[in-house]
Amino acid sequence: MFNAECHCGNVKLAAKEPPPSLTSCDCSICNRMGALWAYYLSESVEIETSHTNFASYSWGEKSIDFHHCTNCGCVTHYTSIQENGDRLTAINARMASPADIDSIPVRRFDGAVSWKYLDDTNA
Repeated sequence: MFNAECHCGNVKLAAKEPPPSLTSCDCSICNRMGALWAYYLSESVEIETSHTNFASYSWGEKSIDFHHCTNCGCVTHYTSIQENGDRLTAINARMASPADIDSIPVRRFDGAVSWKYLDDTNA
């Protein structure tokens, strides 16, 4: 299992497997959040709230909805629809236990300029 939750514990996310890698994006919003993203198809992620829902923020082309806990303010995940129609949920791995993410490789994504992974050898 891969589990994550906001600071107050209101928003909990769970996936059956840890991700093969995490993504550190340097676009204007991800850079400010300091998030590390773990990507999943939305149907494979369980989201639970205990006392208040989460709120969302969309920007630019409104293709990505960033969700945060309305109680503590932590950005827990984002949702989007891919060009192929797949619904994606990206869990903010910073909401997981540090011990659970320490061994997962981090890939750097240039979301500010090229929209490519910086470690992509096929670029």
